[in-house]
Amino acid sequence: MNKSELLNSISEKSGLKKVEAEKALNAFLESVQEALVAGDKVQLVGFGTFEVRDRKAREGRNPRKPDEVIQIPASKAPVFKAGKTLKEAVN
Repeated sequence: MNKSELLNSISEKSGLKKVEAEKALNAFLESVQEALVAGDKVQLVGFGTFEVRDRKAREGRNPRKPDEVIQIPASKAPVFKAGKTLKEAVN
């Protein structure tokens, strides 16, 4: 499902016009992004949790030259952990 299909689904299920559904979805995405940038966790009970995890610096291999060892710098990675209700619905 892409963003357009998601917007159609939200519009049908909520009774909102597509333009309103797009504004709501964009506001949700921006809010989650702002919270993660600020270092906060976004927890939606039953659905899941969005958070940022630190990744340590590590060594890796250059796929084009397998003998070459490269240094991968430390970084932050956004992570989503599915909640219990979502896991049960999928299974």
